[in-house]
Amino acid sequence: MITRLAISGYRSLRDVRVALGPLNVVTGANGSGKSSLLRLMAGLLAPAHGTLTWNSAAIGDDREAHRARLRYLGHLDAVKTHLTVAENLLFWAAYWGLAESRVAPALERLGIAHLASAPARQLSAGQRRRAALARLALGAAPLWLLDEPSAALDTDGIERLARLIAEAREAGGIVVFSSHDTLPVPGMKQLALAA
Repeated sequence: MITRLAISGYRSLRDVRVALGPLNVVTGANGSGKSSLLRLMAGLLAPAHGTLTWNSAAIGDDREAHRARLRYLGHLDAVKTHLTVAENLLFWAAYWGLAESRVAPALERLGIAHLASAPARQLSAGQRRRAALARLALGAAPLWLLDEPSAALDTDGIERLARLIAEAREAGGIVVFSSHDTLPVPGMKQLALAA
């Protein structure tokens, strides 16, 4: 089955229909609507104009199915500071119906297994971002929406993120992310938003 996310009528894309490829980077100046576009794609915002479809079906027709197919990572990490790093991931694993046994390998993939029992409030900004990104390593999903995923990451963290993105694409997923940084991932389709 070919999966396809399409947007039509979004003003910052100059009212054109956009069929997203396997890897898409949304660029534009601050305030151009990058984060809003990702929230729209995630179903967190309703479109004022046009439609958002998955395989030609409007995502608003079955919001539960859309939530099940996506992994959304906003510019805020959504890491609960009163929980440990592992407890944060256990929450997401349970939310998505995934086995607890996936948590340790996900932390290892992001290079933060040694922080599993650390309270999230003690993490640096880069460690907190890695903890948020570890959610992506819990299990595959057809659609990843990532808002500035490389923010606060060092070179090693960016390389780990690039590997996760490459694997998602190899599995047939669609990855859409906004970024002011260059990620070392080939084959990106650029969606440039006007200010």
